[in-house]
Amino acid sequence: MGRQWLLAKREVSSLKKSKATGKFVREITIAARHGGSDPTTNARLAAAIEKAKRESVSRDVIERAIQKGSGTGEEKSLLEHILFEGYAPHKVPVILEVVTDNNNRTAPEIRVLFRDAQLGNPGSNKFLFDHVGLVEAFTNNLQSDLEEAAIEAGANEVESLTHAQNDDIPMDTLGARFMTERTATHAVSTWLLEHGWKVITSEIGYVAKNFPILNEHQRHEVGTFLEKLEEHDDVHRVWAALE
Repeated sequence: MGRQWLLAKREVSSLKKSKATGKFVREITIAARHGGSDPTTNARLAAAIEKAKRESVSRDVIERAIQKGSGTGEEKSLLEHILFEGYAPHKVPVILEVVTDNNNRTAPEIRVLFRDAQLGNPGSNKFLFDHVGLVEAFTNNLQSDLEEAAIEAGANEVESLTHAQNDDIPMDTLGARFMTERTATHAVSTWLLEHGWKVITSEIGYVAKNFPILNEHQRHEVGTFLEKLEEHDDVHRVWAALE
């Protein structure tokens, strides 16, 4: 299985940093809405909080997002979680996870992005992906056996993950991506945390079953299109059949 296509980057301009902060806040809100406000029993929320802290999101902002998502604060969550299916150039299947407070605005904007992309188009393709639990983590123990860790944690598959593939994995650590049944995501995360791993992502996601063969020019065209999707304020995750 190819690694998750995540195009989130450390932003350098204030505008881009503001957009990135908004995505972290939405992830915390969604995690709290689906799994509750306690990060000790909600692995997705714990991972989202840690990621937000690393990006210097303030404690007050994090707390408000948790309260909004869990319904414990004055402000209630009005965000919708919507999936868009389509194809990037060269018939590369793509699934977008969108979080919006106004789907009447967002849906046409997403369709325009697909329409404007050369050979990009909407279309049903969810059957081309496995809907699985995904846990990304790292450990300082470079001698850890990934296959053994996956078995002990209860994951179905594991693959190594490096800093070059995900900059949340520190240099000189052993990173891995564990794939599991959706219902086992929290249990896998919990086992890893209890055995010295640092969990950076714990979520339900999509992994492509097959990957189109592309040359370098075609990969560049697909990557450019995926970046445009990622840059949309309401796009939360981009999943694509691109190795």
